[in-house]
Amino acid sequence: MMPKDPMILLSYINTKLRDNYPSLEELCKSEGADINDISSKLSLVGFEYDSKLNKFV
Repeated sequence: MMPKDPMILLSYINTKLRDNYPSLEELCKSEGADINDISSKLSLVGFEYDSKLNKFV
C-alpha cells in the first residue's frame, strides 16, 4: 500500500526507484499502482518525475 502523505510518498517512491526499479512505469506495473495518481499527488507538492535520473525531483 502506498503512503497517502505526499512527502512520505515521495520518499517511498524515490527509494523504490533507486533500489528496485529502472523506471516509474516498471514500479507501477509491479506494485499495481496508478502512474497518473502518483504523478499528480507529487505534482501538487512541486515534484515531477525525471526519467533520466529515475526519481522525482
